[in-house]
Amino acid sequence: WVQEEAPDVLCLQETKCAVSAVPPEIRALPGLPHQFWSSAKDRPGYSGVGLLAKTEPLNVTYGIGDPEHDVDGRVVTAEFPSLFVVSAYVPNAGRGLVRLEPRQRFDAAFLSFLRGLDARKPVLLCGDLNVAHAEIDLCHPGANRASPGFTPQEREGFSRLLAAGFVDSFRHLYPEARGAFTFWTYLGGARARNVGWRLDYAVLSRRLLGALCDCKIRNAVTGSDHCPITALLAV
Repeated sequence: WVQEEAPDVLCLQETKCAVSAVPPEIRALPGLPHQFWSSAKDRPGYSGVGLLAKTEPLNVTYGIGDPEHDVDGRVVTAEFPSLFVVSAYVPNAGRGLVRLEPRQRFDAAFLSFLRGLDARKPVLLCGDLNVAHAEIDLCHPGANRASPGFTPQEREGFSRLLAAGFVDSFRHLYPEARGAFTFWTYLGGARARNVGWRLDYAVLSRRLLGALCDCKIRNAVTGSDHCPITALLAV
């Protein structure tokens, strides 16, 4: 699928893979020779992100400058001539919301990081942001108001991101689209019934809207409990 899609940049989240253990078929992907991986320190099989690019970035950084969160390998940022591309895997608030407070601290620190980037050049944030922002973004909002990913605190965190000058590209283009989900639990045939959540986003600096051509949810692509999304920009 990746070879057919032929992206300029491929962002991967929840890789659960140490840099040394990236499979050779990924290392050898045609057209994506520049690869940057981040994994959780001393926690094999946890978190992790990757960013693969067709052309070499000007610069690549890891983390958001916050020691509490950077050990988990959640963010890698590549600078290109016209924009920053950020691959991010935002923490889950956890069963019983036991990690909601650390999640809120991450959201605040991450927003500060993104604003710092945006002050230098536009930003495209791609990733599993572990939040369904509005009721339209999950199948059963009423039953999930206290569920991780749909708490008021997490939704407000995403609203603050938008208020800071960023745009949810899919919802900007398709404000009324229903059933547009990117995650389905493996339980109960949820994917076949499209009982899902939209947790994966392409968020961009507002001044990039003129370059936005489309944002597509590739819900026919299998192999994970999430599906890919594709952001198309003319930059």
